Amino acid sequence: MAKIHEECGVFGIYSPDISDVADDAYYALFALQHRGQESCGIVVNKAGVMNSHRDLGLVNDVFNHQTLSALGQGHIAVGHVRYGTADTGKRRNAQPLTINHIKGSLAVAHNGSLTNMASLRRELELTGSIFHTTSDAEVIAYHIIKQRLNSDSIEQAVIRAMSVLQGAYSLVLMSPRKLIGARDSLGFRPLCLGQRGGAFMLASESCALDAVGAHFLRDVAPGEVVVIDENGLRSFTEHCHSGAKAMCVFEYIYFARPDSTLDGDSVHRARQRAGALLAQTHPVEADVVIGVPDSGIDAALGYARQSGIPYGIGLIKNKYIGRTFIQNTQQQREDSVRIKLNALHSTVYGKRVVLIDDSIVRGTTSARLVKLLREAGVSELHMRICSPPFLYPCYFGTDVDSQDKLIACRHNVEEIKQIIGVDTLAYLKIEDLPQLTESYQAGFCHACFSGQYPVDVSKAGVRNWLEKPIM
Repeated sequence: MAKIHEECGVFGIYSPDISDVADDAYYALFALQHRGQESCGIVVNKAGVMNSHRDLGLVNDVFNHQTLSALGQGHIAVGHVRYGTADTGKRRNAQPLTINHIKGSLAVAHNGSLTNMASLRRELELTGSIFHTTSDAEVIAYHIIKQRLNSDSIEQAVIRAMSVLQGAYSLVLMSPRKLIGARDSLGFRPLCLGQRGGAFMLASESCALDAVGAHFLRDVAPGEVVVIDENGLRSFTEHCHSGAKAMCVFEYIYFARPDSTLDGDSVHRARQRAGALLAQTHPVEADVVIGVPDSGIDAALGYARQSGIPYGIGLIKNKYIGRTFIQNTQQQREDSVRIKLNALHSTVYGKRVVLIDDSIVRGTTSARLVKLLREAGVSELHMRICSPPFLYPCYFGTDVDSQDKLIACRHNVEEIKQIIGVDTLAYLKIEDLPQLTESYQAGFCHACFSGQYPVDVSKAGVRNWLEKPIM
């Protein structure tokens, strides 16, 4: 089965005046760094001329004073951080992509994964299109350009192209005079809108708006296209539906920063609710509750408050190490755990400890954490997981491995408990997911837990034109 695709972060800004939009994009990408640590890029538009810089590495590795100065000032900027899987470390796949076409130029930043990418790319190749990357973003860009040939405006081209795009996509696009945001009709991936003075901004998460001093206006609705230009903000809702949506529930459990708000719900509160639900459904007698940094901390607070067991800081994180969940190889994941976290002996020594984490995917990281805490002298270790077991692959942009590598597909809870070495183990019940957020009744995607995919994925894993499919 093909390797599962990655999570990314997108940002865009439109300023009515020439300004340091590259700096704004730089700081916003810093705030979105958790969404992608393989590569990043910024494109700046001044008077229709697009200057671009993108490369492999973290934001502060790729950009410095010289590179930002070279991008110059402008009216519009688009930025992207990319989250890689195995064998994807190629600069050509860094975004945003910039493409010159017969009616102008286009920059594209994409978060998500198309389920019909293979067929869309094949269709373009048969008509003579030549691809320079292996990304969904290039396929999306070419279909927009194809529609632009027979459209009166770039936004009309985007709206028409969305009719053939299937799966998950949140897009930030830039033409010579416009900034455009678009979200798939089920809203798999987040996208929000902000304002600072006369400038408008689009971002994957509201924390990026906070980082540049912008005021959060609202979320871009599933299926909506927003256009920002010299005439202000306009909205197009041809692809909006009043029915179900499918925001990835794992955004609330793990991906998003806790200080972000997604579709009207606080990520911080959602994680606290998860912890409280675990305390209600899987109580245990213990002396202290600790969370695995960072996403497990809020849930640990919720568990402690609900259970009455004191909360403590039991694991110290090296803040200069990236997320182990997004290291490119399993060996890298295992090695990085050794230097990423350390146990605080004074909190856990001789104690009965409840350890809260967001998920167990392969089980190796959990086993190393347990070993770390055992060596620190815990007397009992009870692990509680803020998500149901991963049982199915994701085709919408989340790095959940194929079923042969998902530990819950090969072992039951009792067996997993023995493998990772805890005294007790319990997961959040899938039927409790609706209680994480106030808006859950509108519908979320939990296919990686339930196998209930909101769209047809029968061909989503088939990408015969690539040896190693990546975004």
